[in-house]
Amino acid sequence: MAEDLLKTRLKNGEVVIGPFVNLASGALIEIAAYAGFDFVILDTEHGPLDIGTAEDLCRVAHGVGISPIVRVRENDPPQILRALDIGAHGVQVPQICNQADGEAVVNAAKYTPLGMRGVSPYTRAARYFVDGAKIFERLNEESMTIVHVEGVEGLENLDGIISVEGLDVIFLGPYDLSQSLGIPGQVSDPRVVDRMKEAAEKINSAGLTVGTFADSPETAKRWIDAGVRYISLSVDTGIYLQGCRQILQGVRG
Repeated sequence: MAEDLLKTRLKNGEVVIGPFVNLASGALIEIAAYAGFDFVILDTEHGPLDIGTAEDLCRVAHGVGISPIVRVRENDPPQILRALDIGAHGVQVPQICNQADGEAVVNAAKYTPLGMRGVSPYTRAARYFVDGAKIFERLNEESMTIVHVEGVEGLENLDGIISVEGLDVIFLGPYDLSQSLGIPGQVSDPRVVDRMKEAAEKINSAGLTVGTFADSPETAKRWIDAGVRYISLSVDTGIYLQGCRQILQGVRG
Protein backbone atom coordinates (compact mmCIF):
# COMPACT_ATOMS: atom_id res chain seq x y z
CA MET A 1 0.00 0.00 0.00
CA ALA A 2 1.33 3.43 -0.93
CA GLU A 3 2.19 5.71 1.96
CA ASP A 4 -0.91 7.43 3.29
CA LEU A 5 -0.49 11.01 4.40
CA LEU A 6 -4.21 11.54 5.05
CA LYS A 7 -4.18 10.05 8.53
CA THR A 8 -1.07 12.05 9.42
CA ARG A 9 -2.66 15.26 8.19
CA LEU A 10 -5.75 14.65 10.31
CA LYS A 11 -3.58 13.99 13.35
CA ASN A 12 -1.93 17.33 12.68
CA GLY A 13 -5.31 19.07 12.80
CA GLU A 14 -5.69 19.75 9.07
CA VAL A 15 -8.98 19.76 7.17
CA VAL A 16 -9.19 17.23 4.33
CA ILE A 17 -11.78 17.24 1.55
CA GLY A 18 -12.89 14.62 -0.96
CA PRO A 19 -15.94 13.51 -2.95
CA PHE A 20 -17.87 10.27 -2.98
CA VAL A 21 -17.23 8.31 -6.17
CA ASN A 22 -19.97 6.26 -7.87
CA LEU A 23 -18.58 6.09 -11.40
CA ALA A 24 -16.12 3.40 -12.47
CA SER A 25 -13.73 5.84 -14.13
CA GLY A 26 -10.03 6.08 -13.44
CA ALA A 27 -9.99 9.38 -15.30
CA LEU A 28 -12.32 10.91 -12.72
CA ILE A 29 -9.98 9.80 -9.92
CA GLU A 30 -7.07 11.46 -11.70
CA ILE A 31 -9.08 14.63 -12.28
CA ALA A 32 -10.08 14.74 -8.60
CA ALA A 33 -6.40 14.56 -7.66
CA TYR A 34 -5.34 17.21 -10.15
CA ALA A 35 -8.15 19.47 -8.90
CA GLY A 36 -6.66 19.30 -5.41
CA PHE A 37 -8.96 16.93 -3.51
CA ASP A 38 -7.27 15.04 -0.69
CA PHE A 39 -9.17 11.76 -0.93
CA VAL A 40 -11.95 9.93 -2.76
CA ILE A 41 -14.56 7.67 -1.19
CA LEU A 42 -15.22 4.69 -3.46
CA ASP A 43 -18.87 3.98 -2.72
CA THR A 44 -19.96 0.34 -2.77
CA GLU A 45 -23.02 1.09 -0.60
CA HIS A 46 -25.04 3.51 -2.72
CA GLY A 47 -22.90 3.25 -5.84
CA PRO A 48 -22.59 0.32 -8.29
CA LEU A 49 -18.85 -0.30 -7.78
CA ASP A 50 -17.73 -3.87 -7.17
CA ILE A 51 -14.57 -4.87 -5.32
CA GLY A 52 -12.53 -5.56 -8.47
CA THR A 53 -13.32 -2.15 -9.92
CA ALA A 54 -12.57 -0.53 -6.57
CA GLU A 55 -9.14 -2.19 -6.55
CA ASP A 56 -8.33 -0.75 -9.98
CA LEU A 57 -9.47 2.70 -8.82
CA CYS A 58 -7.18 2.36 -5.78
CA ARG A 59 -4.28 1.77 -8.17
CA VAL A 60 -5.15 4.94 -10.05
CA ALA A 61 -5.50 6.91 -6.80
CA HIS A 62 -2.10 5.78 -5.55
CA GLY A 63 -0.55 6.74 -8.87
CA VAL A 64 -1.71 10.36 -8.61
CA GLY A 65 -1.23 10.82 -4.86
CA ILE A 66 -4.83 10.90 -3.64
CA SER A 67 -6.03 8.68 -0.79
CA PRO A 68 -8.65 6.04 -1.67
CA ILE A 69 -11.25 5.22 0.99
CA VAL A 70 -13.85 2.49 0.45
CA ARG A 71 -17.36 2.73 1.87
CA VAL A 72 -18.70 -0.79 2.35
CA ARG A 73 -22.38 -1.72 2.25
CA GLU A 74 -22.69 -2.79 5.88
CA ASN A 75 -20.80 -3.62 9.05
CA ASP A 76 -19.66 -6.97 7.70
CA PRO A 77 -16.16 -8.43 8.36
CA PRO A 78 -15.61 -9.91 4.87
CA GLN A 79 -16.53 -6.60 3.21
CA ILE A 80 -14.25 -4.63 5.53
CA LEU A 81 -11.42 -7.13 5.01
CA ARG A 82 -11.67 -7.00 1.21
CA ALA A 83 -11.88 -3.20 1.14
CA LEU A 84 -8.59 -2.95 3.04
CA ASP A 85 -6.86 -5.87 1.30
CA ILE A 86 -7.24 -4.17 -2.12
CA GLY A 87 -5.11 -1.31 -0.83
CA ALA A 88 -7.65 1.27 0.32
CA HIS A 89 -6.17 3.69 2.84
CA GLY A 90 -9.30 3.36 4.95
CA VAL A 91 -12.75 1.89 5.24
CA GLN A 92 -16.04 3.69 5.95
CA VAL A 93 -18.73 1.64 7.60
CA PRO A 94 -22.37 2.80 7.67
CA GLN A 95 -25.06 2.63 10.35
CA ILE A 96 -23.04 2.36 13.55
CA CYS A 97 -25.54 2.50 16.40
CA ASN A 98 -23.68 1.53 19.56
CA GLN A 99 -20.35 0.60 21.13
CA ALA A 100 -20.60 -3.05 20.05
CA ASP A 101 -21.00 -1.97 16.41
CA GLY A 102 -17.85 0.15 16.66
CA GLU A 103 -15.90 -2.66 18.29
CA ALA A 104 -16.95 -5.01 15.47
CA VAL A 105 -15.54 -2.58 12.90
CA VAL A 106 -12.17 -2.37 14.65
CA ASN A 107 -12.07 -6.14 15.11
CA ALA A 108 -12.55 -6.62 11.36
CA ALA A 109 -10.22 -3.80 10.26
CA LYS A 110 -7.22 -4.29 12.56
CA TYR A 111 -4.77 -7.10 13.16
CA THR A 112 -3.96 -8.29 16.66
CA PRO A 113 -3.64 -6.83 19.29
CA LEU A 114 -6.39 -4.40 18.23
CA GLY A 115 -8.50 -6.84 16.26
CA MET A 116 -8.69 -10.10 14.36
CA ARG A 117 -8.51 -9.01 10.71
CA GLY A 118 -7.89 -12.01 8.48
CA VAL A 119 -4.21 -12.36 7.61
CA SER A 120 -2.86 -12.86 4.10
CA PRO A 121 0.49 -11.48 3.01
CA TYR A 122 -0.33 -12.03 -0.67
CA THR A 123 -2.69 -9.10 -1.07
CA ARG A 124 -2.20 -5.75 -2.76
CA ALA A 125 -2.26 -4.01 0.64
CA ALA A 126 0.57 -6.26 1.84
CA ARG A 127 2.52 -5.69 -1.41
CA TYR A 128 2.19 -9.39 -2.28
CA PHE A 129 4.57 -10.44 0.51
CA VAL A 130 7.52 -8.37 -0.71
CA ASP A 131 7.94 -6.90 2.79
CA GLY A 132 7.26 -10.10 4.72
CA ALA A 133 5.29 -10.24 7.97
CA LYS A 134 6.48 -6.84 9.18
CA ILE A 135 3.92 -5.20 6.88
CA PHE A 136 1.03 -5.99 9.24
CA GLU A 137 2.20 -3.67 12.00
CA ARG A 138 2.50 -0.88 9.44
CA LEU A 139 -0.98 -1.57 8.05
CA ASN A 140 -2.43 -1.47 11.56
CA GLU A 141 -0.87 1.94 12.08
CA GLU A 142 -1.70 3.48 8.70
CA SER A 143 -5.18 2.18 7.84
CA MET A 144 -8.10 4.40 8.79
CA THR A 145 -11.34 3.24 10.38
CA ILE A 146 -14.23 5.61 9.71
CA VAL A 147 -17.67 4.89 11.11
CA HIS A 148 -20.99 6.50 10.20
CA VAL A 149 -23.24 7.62 13.02
CA GLU A 150 -26.37 8.57 11.14
CA GLY A 151 -29.40 8.03 13.32
CA VAL A 152 -30.90 9.02 16.63
CA GLU A 153 -29.91 5.68 18.18
CA GLY A 154 -26.27 6.26 17.28
CA LEU A 155 -26.30 9.78 18.70
CA GLU A 156 -27.84 8.54 21.92
CA ASN A 157 -25.04 5.94 22.20
CA LEU A 158 -22.28 8.28 21.05
CA ASP A 159 -20.31 8.12 24.31
CA GLY A 160 -19.94 4.36 23.91
CA ILE A 161 -18.93 4.62 20.26
CA ILE A 162 -16.32 7.28 20.99
CA SER A 163 -14.78 5.05 23.66
CA VAL A 164 -13.83 2.34 21.14
CA GLU A 165 -10.07 2.13 20.68
CA GLY A 166 -8.97 2.08 17.05
CA LEU A 167 -11.52 4.42 15.51
CA ASP A 168 -10.17 7.43 13.63
CA VAL A 169 -13.17 9.34 12.28
CA ILE A 170 -16.79 9.56 13.43
CA PHE A 171 -18.75 10.49 10.31
CA LEU A 172 -22.09 12.17 11.00
CA GLY A 173 -24.56 11.37 8.22
CA PRO A 174 -27.00 14.28 7.79
CA TYR A 175 -29.39 12.62 5.35
CA ASP A 176 -30.02 9.44 7.31
CA LEU A 177 -30.20 11.48 10.50
CA SER A 178 -32.90 13.66 8.94
CA GLN A 179 -34.85 10.51 8.13
CA SER A 180 -34.34 9.18 11.66
CA LEU A 181 -35.79 12.45 12.97
CA GLY A 182 -38.84 12.11 10.72
CA ILE A 183 -37.86 14.87 8.27
CA PRO A 184 -36.11 12.98 5.43
CA GLY A 185 -33.89 15.11 3.24
CA GLN A 186 -34.25 18.27 5.32
CA VAL A 187 -30.59 18.40 6.28
CA SER A 188 -30.61 22.15 6.96
CA ASP A 189 -33.42 21.87 9.49
CA PRO A 190 -32.29 23.08 12.95
CA ARG A 191 -33.30 19.73 14.44
CA VAL A 192 -30.65 18.04 12.28
CA VAL A 193 -28.01 20.77 12.48
CA ASP A 194 -28.24 21.20 16.25
CA ARG A 195 -27.91 17.47 16.93
CA MET A 196 -24.90 17.25 14.62
CA LYS A 197 -23.18 20.27 16.18
CA GLU A 198 -23.68 18.82 19.65
CA ALA A 199 -22.22 15.50 18.50
CA ALA A 200 -19.29 17.19 16.76
CA GLU A 201 -18.34 19.01 19.93
CA LYS A 202 -18.39 15.78 21.92
CA ILE A 203 -16.31 13.90 19.31
CA ASN A 204 -13.69 16.64 19.13
CA SER A 205 -13.47 16.74 22.92
CA ALA A 206 -12.66 13.03 22.87
CA GLY A 207 -9.74 13.62 20.50
CA LEU A 208 -11.30 11.97 17.46
CA THR A 209 -11.89 13.49 14.04
CA VAL A 210 -15.40 14.54 13.00
CA GLY A 211 -16.52 13.89 9.44
CA THR A 212 -19.65 14.72 7.50
CA PHE A 213 -21.13 15.17 4.04
CA ALA A 214 -21.63 18.57 2.44
CA ASP A 215 -23.42 19.11 -0.86
CA SER A 216 -22.04 22.61 -1.46
CA PRO A 217 -18.95 24.70 -0.62
CA GLU A 218 -21.07 26.92 1.63
CA THR A 219 -22.27 23.95 3.66
CA ALA A 220 -18.73 22.60 3.87
CA LYS A 221 -17.44 25.90 5.24
CA ARG A 222 -20.17 25.96 7.91
CA TRP A 223 -19.22 22.49 9.08
CA ILE A 224 -15.52 23.31 9.09
CA ASP A 225 -16.35 26.28 11.33
CA ALA A 226 -18.18 23.80 13.60
CA GLY A 227 -15.05 21.67 13.98
CA VAL A 228 -15.48 19.11 11.19
CA ARG A 229 -12.15 18.21 9.56
CA TYR A 230 -13.04 15.25 7.29
CA ILE A 231 -15.36 16.73 4.67
CA SER A 232 -17.03 14.63 2.03
CA LEU A 233 -17.85 17.28 -0.56
CA SER A 234 -20.55 16.18 -3.01
CA VAL A 235 -20.54 13.12 -5.31
CA ASP A 236 -18.87 12.68 -8.68
CA THR A 237 -22.24 12.36 -10.43
CA GLY A 238 -23.54 15.53 -8.75
CA ILE A 239 -20.38 17.45 -9.60
CA TYR A 240 -20.71 16.44 -13.26
CA LEU A 241 -24.40 17.39 -13.32
CA GLN A 242 -23.66 20.79 -11.78
CA GLY A 243 -20.88 21.42 -14.27
CA CYS A 244 -23.10 20.51 -17.22
CA ARG A 245 -25.85 22.81 -15.99
CA GLN A 246 -23.48 25.73 -15.54
CA ILE A 247 -22.07 25.32 -19.05
CA LEU A 248 -25.53 25.14 -20.61
CA GLN A 249 -26.79 28.12 -18.62
CA GLY A 250 -23.80 30.10 -19.84
CA VAL A 251 -24.88 29.43 -23.42
CA ARG A 252 -28.67 29.48 -23.13
CA GLY A 253 -29.02 31.99 -20.33
